Amino acid sequence: MRAAMAEPTRRIALLSTGGTIEKTYNESDGTITNQLSVLEIMLAGLVLRGVRIERVPVMNKDSLHMTDEDHERIATLARVYAETHDGLVITHGTDRLQFTGERLVERLGRAPRVPIVLTGAMRPFELRTSDALQNLTEALLAVQLAAPGVYVAMHNQVLRFPGVVKDRERQRFVQSEG
Repeated sequence: MRAAMAEPTRRIALLSTGGTIEKTYNESDGTITNQLSVLEIMLAGLVLRGVRIERVPVMNKDSLHMTDEDHERIATLARVYAETHDGLVITHGTDRLQFTGERLVERLGRAPRVPIVLTGAMRPFELRTSDALQNLTEALLAVQLAAPGVYVAMHNQVLRFPGVVKDRERQRFVQSEG
């Protein structure tokens, strides 16, 4: 009888920064805000064989409120975790995701040591018609398959930085032509 071979475990750091993907409904005032993260609930529903996720709460902000210092903080932490992990997924608000992606390329180069994949959602996970779980799942797959680089994975596509922008009319990310 052959002994079962152990699957190699990929270590993925999941840096959470807030954004719509993590928004929750507040019953007391009827708002949808960044108060509690739902990432643990989302991850608990996925089968992730051969993957160990280390969740790193960075901040819990709507990206419209992110500052240049916030983008720099994300890039600094990404550099640290890229040295000790096989890949990084960064959950992020879609309104300023492109600025963090560009900052990551500036600070870590076009080919960092590991793939870094940003993702978010146009609608919160708590809503019935949310894209959050699909986008998180796509990002977790992309970070295992992509070559080292900085990407966004959302809506059944993976785009590489630099030059990724949010097309507000189509509510998706596209590669800029400029």
